[in-house]
Amino acid sequence: MNIQGKIALVTGANRGLGSAYAKALLAAGAAKVYAAARDPSTVTLPGVVPIKLDVTSAADVAAAAALCKDVEIVVNNAGIALDSTGLLGAEGESALRAQLDTNLYGILNVSRAFAPVLRANGGGAIVNMLSVLSWLSLPQTPTYSVSKAAAWALTNSLRNELRDQGTLVVGVHAGLIDTDMAKGFDAPKSRAEDIAQRMIEGLQNGDEEVLADETSRQVKAGFGLSPSVYLRDQRA
Repeated sequence: MNIQGKIALVTGANRGLGSAYAKALLAAGAAKVYAAARDPSTVTLPGVVPIKLDVTSAADVAAAAALCKDVEIVVNNAGIALDSTGLLGAEGESALRAQLDTNLYGILNVSRAFAPVLRANGGGAIVNMLSVLSWLSLPQTPTYSVSKAAAWALTNSLRNELRDQGTLVVGVHAGLIDTDMAKGFDAPKSRAEDIAQRMIEGLQNGDEEVLADETSRQVKAGFGLSPSVYLRDQRA
């Protein structure tokens, strides 16, 4: 897909990976980038168009789709990660529901609202930010992993539903990224700018899945091992 001259929207674009995505799209030649955030005053990247968008708000999503009728690329980046005591712990259910609301239903809300916009503008693309934790669960991330696994399944289903209108649906997987979301993890992290550049390359190549770092490539390769990577004890 040629990004030159295209109009894009990035959710959660006020910081971290979302800001890096918006910057990378501009650098790749996008004519306009709508930078969506719950509080648009927190969007500080030069050259973008800040808009208000809480992906869990039906009113916000509808207003954004009505305002941004020229969009050809939607990047579903907005997401949350909450600590919990585990799926069966006291806070497990509430943490899971909150993360599903943003990480799963947020993607669905935005994709449903913008699918007609993309169709009217020639098909375009939807990019969903996923994770290696779509494929496995760590002791620290049980509820987040469930939400990202659901988002992966949603991405695959959206891809099938939107093929006939010519919309490319891209799932981006990565391990830890050096953003606020991962600041509690003491482990090697990728630069947000590098992940964003891999997304751009994948979009330009028409890739339906982008393994954006070495961690995601290793985990995906582990599907073929015996036992598969997602069946292994991750507590070590």
